[in-house]
Amino acid sequence: MSFSWTRVKALLVKELHDYRRNRFVVVFAMTMLPLIFITAPTVQLLTAPAVVSSSKLDARIGLALLYMLLIPATVPSTLAAYSVIGEREQGTLEPILSTPIRREEFLIGKALAVAMPTLVVAYAIFGIFLAITALFANPVIESAIFAGSHIPVQLAFTPLLAGWSIWVGIAISARSSDIRTAQQLSVFANLPPVAIVALMGFNVITPSTGLTLSLAAVLLALDALGWRAVAAMFDRERLIVGRRR
Repeated sequence: MSFSWTRVKALLVKELHDYRRNRFVVVFAMTMLPLIFITAPTVQLLTAPAVVSSSKLDARIGLALLYMLLIPATVPSTLAAYSVIGEREQGTLEPILSTPIRREEFLIGKALAVAMPTLVVAYAIFGIFLAITALFANPVIESAIFAGSHIPVQLAFTPLLAGWSIWVGIAISARSSDIRTAQQLSVFANLPPVAIVALMGFNVITPSTGLTLSLAAVLLALDALGWRAVAAMFDRERLIVGRRR
């Protein structure tokens, strides 16, 4: 049986419809978390004094952009951690896996269903943040954000962090027996790459084009390896016949 994008699309549409009916996804993951992550950094930058040292300015900007990067790190980890164990607890996983859908189609459909709304929300929030900064922030802060490497780093690392978060979350979800445990483990597993990017944002690690490209390449490779690892460990039979809690 060959790979079918039609089956992937069917699963993707089904997942997006399920998200719309899930209050946790709509209210918390897609609304409350992004609002929290944009409110704190926006207030910090708008209340910054007119005269501030370069080190304190770097710290403020770094913290603000770290909040922005927490969106592609935490939102997909929460959704991906729910992707398999959530279906299992609802009793809908076995019917899906009993269809002709292939393991790869199932995983890609689940990953795309998490990635699409995550990237829309993450880029929308970042766009709002930039607009508020351009309109209301101190000109010194505005110049530091728009003139430096902050925007390219943010645009490049958002999908890469989301990809890592998705595959880690799905892997944990496929092996967990409890939704809450899976979501907590997924969030913790996404801290290392966020920490590295945070060090760049705070200028602890001096960002440069070469370093940014190198880290992006490493994350891209990890995303690809994550996909292969999740596909290899995905035990369709165990998920079908295993005990549902």
